[in-house]
Amino acid sequence: MDDGSRWAAVLERSLTWVTAHDGARLVGFVNVAWDGGAHAFLLDTTVRPDWQRRGVGTRLVREAIRAARAHAEVEWLHVDFEAHLTAFYVACGFTGTSAGLLRL
Repeated sequence: MDDGSRWAAVLERSLTWVTAHDGARLVGFVNVAWDGGAHAFLLDTTVRPDWQRRGVGTRLVREAIRAARAHAEVEWLHVDFEAHLTAFYVACGFTGTSAGLLRL
């Protein structure tokens, strides 16, 4: 069980984050990390399995985009995703690009 204590270090380096709740229960989350300059990064887009396919993920990502746009210094919002999520992120407004990845 995640008690949330490990998130403090992550969130202190974030531009913002967006959550979705059903009452007090967390059902979705997305983090917007930031390099302190022109680039922000969409990370950890997550929706509980029993809440998927209801538009929660789309709303989280769109709210994250809106929040990133509110910071004039941020020019780019990046997201990395697996191939099966391409349609989701394209529907949210992202364009596919070539990128490199190195597992450490």
